[in-house]
Amino acid sequence: MRRVWSMLPFVLVGVALLLAPATAGPAWWNLVAQVVLFTLAAAVPGYLTRHVSYVDVAWPWGLVAIGLVTLLTADRLSVPLVAVALAYLAMGARMGLWSLVLTVRHGWWTPGSPKIELPRYQYQRRRWERQGFRSETWSVQYEIWLQGLANASVLAVPAFLVAAGERPLSVWSSAALALWAASYVLESVADRQKQRFAAGGTRGTCDRGLWRYSRHPNYFFQWMQWNALVLLALPSLPARFHDTTPLVWALLTLGLFFASWTLYVTLTKHTGARPAEHYSLRKRPDYALYQARTNMFFPGPVKTARQGAR
Repeated sequence: MRRVWSMLPFVLVGVALLLAPATAGPAWWNLVAQVVLFTLAAAVPGYLTRHVSYVDVAWPWGLVAIGLVTLLTADRLSVPLVAVALAYLAMGARMGLWSLVLTVRHGWWTPGSPKIELPRYQYQRRRWERQGFRSETWSVQYEIWLQGLANASVLAVPAFLVAAGERPLSVWSSAALALWAASYVLESVADRQKQRFAAGGTRGTCDRGLWRYSRHPNYFFQWMQWNALVLLALPSLPARFHDTTPLVWALLTLGLFFASWTLYVTLTKHTGARPAEHYSLRKRPDYALYQARTNMFFPGPVKTARQGAR
C-alpha cells in the first residue's frame, strides 16, 4: 500500500498534463515514448535478471525523449522552448552515454555474462528487507516503473509548460538559463575533479576543489539544473489558469515544484548520497572524518573538529 501511495502524486500530475489543452499533445507522445523505452530497456531485462540497474539506461534516455518531444510537437519554435529542449537533451545524453559504457563494462546485455547490480541498487535491497517487501520481482518492477512514471509526469512539466508558454526570451528566462548552464558546467567540473583524483593514484577520499565544500557537489549541481528549469517554466503558469480547470492548473503547479523535490529526495536519499556514503564508509577509513567536516549536499565552509562533532 505504501508503494501505491508513493505513485499517486506522479499519476495525478501525469493526468493533469494529459488533460490540459496546452500540454496534452506532447504529454501523450511522451507517455508512449516512456512506456516503450522503459519496457524494452529496463522492465523486460529487469524481469529476466531481477536487476534494477537497467533503469539507469532507460531514465536518462527518457529525458532525451522529453527534449525531442518538446521540439517535434511545437507549433512554432521560441528561444525558451529550444533552450529547455536542449537542456533535456544535454542532461539525458550526458548520463545516457555513460550508462551505455556501464552496459558494456558489466555485460548487462551480453548473453551468458554475469550481471552486476550497481551498488545503489544493492543498497535498495536493504531497504526492501527493512520494509518487509517479499517479492523481488515486484520490487524490481516497482523501482523501474516509478522512474518511468516520473519521466511521464513531474519531470516533463517544466519542458511542456515552457513549450506552452510561447513567450520570448526575457530577463527572467535569461537568468534561469544562465543558472542552468552554470550548474551544468559545475557538475561537469565536479565529476572531472573526482576522475583526476582517482587517476592520480591518491588513496583515500577526494576532498579537493568542489569536493572540499560538499560531499556530493555533482549531485547538488544536478539538482540546481532542475531548479533552473522550474524557474524557467514559472512565467508560463499564469496563462494556463485561463485555459484549463483550477484543479488541473493546481496539479500542474504542484508538478512543477514536485520536479525539484523529486530530484532532491532522489539525489540525497533514494539512489544518491545515502547509498554512496554507506559504501564509502566501508571502503575508506578517512570518510567518517570527511563527513564530520564537510556538508553532505549544500556547499558550505569546511567545519572545524568542534563544529563537526556537533
